[in-house]
Amino acid sequence: MSLVLHNFFRSSASVRVRAALNLKGLAHEHVSYVLRQKEHQSDAYLKLNPQGLVPALQLDDGTVLGQSLAIIEYLDETHPEPALLPQDPLDRARVRSLAQAVACDIHPVNNLRVLQYLGQELKISEAGVADWFRHWVDQGFAPLEQQLAGDTRRGKFCHGDTPGLADLCLFAQIANNRRFDVDMSRYPTLQAIFEHCLQLPAFVDALPENHPHAG
Repeated sequence: MSLVLHNFFRSSASVRVRAALNLKGLAHEHVSYVLRQKEHQSDAYLKLNPQGLVPALQLDDGTVLGQSLAIIEYLDETHPEPALLPQDPLDRARVRSLAQAVACDIHPVNNLRVLQYLGQELKISEAGVADWFRHWVDQGFAPLEQQLAGDTRRGKFCHGDTPGLADLCLFAQIANNRRFDVDMSRYPTLQAIFEHCLQLPAFVDALPENHPHAG
């Protein structure tokens, strides 16, 4: 049995894990769920992952791991090369902080179930939902841009010249931003990091449009 990634092509949390698996060179198969059709709420999937969220990674022995950051750190601990976190404790904390600025502050208020609730339950217009999305991206990206622009530890990527945990999160968020016309000209440092990621097949292959079940 190979690694099985339960995911949705457009889920930014899924994009993070797909890119991490690619960077590690780990073969995996995809099981896809259409979130708008609530396939991730099926009895079969809830038996695997009671949280009913994607992604989830099913290991060779059948163990299922949820939550993208936990999955990525597991992969980094069990397959150390190439490293996604630096060795120095302060540097590790810095990279985790950058990653969480996206994964814990921006993503939770902009994921699909929140956007659906805004539209379906609160009856906010499509334009209003898009404004909501852009607002929370801007609230997170403005300080992140300032932080990274002035930090000498930044290289081509968030920390030096090799991609890591923070880049996985940032890349996935910017890829998702494209659906809502987020103006990235305000964030040249973040955009430059995204473009460096696009030079690597591991990231390109993880993009929603390149998923084997995109559509």
